[in-house]
Amino acid sequence: MEHIRLVVAIVLSISIFLVWDLVFVDRQPVPPPAPITERVEPETERRDRIENNTIARTFEPLPETTFETISIETDLYQAHISEIGASITRFDLKEYREHSDPGAPRKALIDEGNRLGSALVDFTNSDESLSRAVFSTDFTESSLRVTDAPETISFFWQSDNGLILEKRYTFYPDKYNIDLTLLLRNTSDEIIDRNLEISITNPPPADARTFTFAGPFIFKDQSLNEIRIKDIADQDTYRGEIGWTGIEDQYFLTALIPKTSINTSVLLDLDRRNNLLHVRYQQPVELLRPGHVQEYDYFLFFGPKKLSILADFGYDLNEVVNFGFFSFLSKPALWLLNMIHDNIIANYGVAIIMITLLIKAVFWPLGNKSYKSMAEMRRLQPLMVDIRNKYKDDKRKMNEEVMNLYKTYKINPLSGCLPMIVQIPVFIAFYRMLYEAIELRHASFIFWMQDLSAPDRLFNFNFSIPFMAEPTGIPILTIIMGATMFLQQKLAPPPGDPMQARIMMMLPLVFTIIFINFPAGLVLYWLVNNVVSVAQQYNINRKMI
Repeated sequence: MEHIRLVVAIVLSISIFLVWDLVFVDRQPVPPPAPITERVEPETERRDRIENNTIARTFEPLPETTFETISIETDLYQAHISEIGASITRFDLKEYREHSDPGAPRKALIDEGNRLGSALVDFTNSDESLSRAVFSTDFTESSLRVTDAPETISFFWQSDNGLILEKRYTFYPDKYNIDLTLLLRNTSDEIIDRNLEISITNPPPADARTFTFAGPFIFKDQSLNEIRIKDIADQDTYRGEIGWTGIEDQYFLTALIPKTSINTSVLLDLDRRNNLLHVRYQQPVELLRPGHVQEYDYFLFFGPKKLSILADFGYDLNEVVNFGFFSFLSKPALWLLNMIHDNIIANYGVAIIMITLLIKAVFWPLGNKSYKSMAEMRRLQPLMVDIRNKYKDDKRKMNEEVMNLYKTYKINPLSGCLPMIVQIPVFIAFYRMLYEAIELRHASFIFWMQDLSAPDRLFNFNFSIPFMAEPTGIPILTIIMGATMFLQQKLAPPPGDPMQARIMMMLPLVFTIIFINFPAGLVLYWLVNNVVSVAQQYNINRKMI
């Protein structure tokens, strides 16, 4: 029995953290793109079709206004657009900060570390490079404040052979999404053949910690593909029906969303010299007849990975918030967390405590059954010790007598473990949600805990501590959590084998070391869960022993 209980205890505890990345993170290898067979359209047939299906237009002269940088400000962000490539070279979020310290700068999704900017447009089948081309604009000011209604700014570039590219941005006062329209105009006397490429570009995020993802993502064929930076060298091209693509970290994303999904390719390019990651969306383009225009429409989304915002935007962009295998439980838990915060008490720490108590209440009957079984096992410990001493040289006979003891007292040795196993999916789903919910980022709780997404630290030491990530300090909440786990071990029936007993008593210390760098919100959840479990187990033991 002790062997079974020891194995189950370790599986329910240590394995959750040590093998999480293999079991609970939904990260399947992406198969190589299937070969696509396409009918090759004869050139003469293609030109005839284009001539029969396009409408000639007259063009206004290009604006000659020059600029270096235009600043755009809305209620949610401030952005800079450069004349070089008409790219977004700066993007700061107003409602989020780089860190929780007072006076911290705004969270920058694009900053000076990105030398090219994002939302770049280029041609894939031409020597002409637009990433360093100088654009002109029809906007005559150096800044734009978007307040009551959407505002549009257009940027223009013309090639030597008469091809005009218009890059049109539309900004909204209260949305993170930006409309991006590309218009190709042929002012020459010849048919022009160009293929477009739109890039989301930024420095590659550092490989994320075990429980979350950071890097390029592609929503292909109605399925989310997350590609770790280290895997780009092995697979850099993805073909299929592309819904959206971009770059994400634990809490934020920059994304390109075509308004019409098409079968095309996304190329991942890691430029180590400039420390930039390019996610290149390939836009197929028809041959452009003289005097005609082609238009391509997209959204840009530069903002937080907040489920409510992403769901309101549509296009299944909320799928980028990936809670793993138990996402169907994590998302309702996040909804409940926000409901409590928005309608009952505006403190996410208190909301975590309330949801933890609710979960414990739901599983209270199962907990009672488990703890009753443990209490019954505890009452049998003296008899089991006698059996082990009597048959210590005959393991087979010892096991037979132990099983006869269970049968005599009508005890199922597994009945204490099975109720806990049933609860594991809910615990893991809630745990994963707390780890990735942007709502906890810089959310204060009480006293020294001013950021539930950061490790619990009281004071800030100027020296390193083994096993502790910076900043170093006293992990008050984590220490208390370890103490409650130690108390749980004391309430449980002790193993008969001394070695097993030593291992079980080491688990609280192991857990404390594991949790020492976890976000305070997770530690709070585990602490409250432990405190209620200790109270429940103590009450059962008091009644039965």
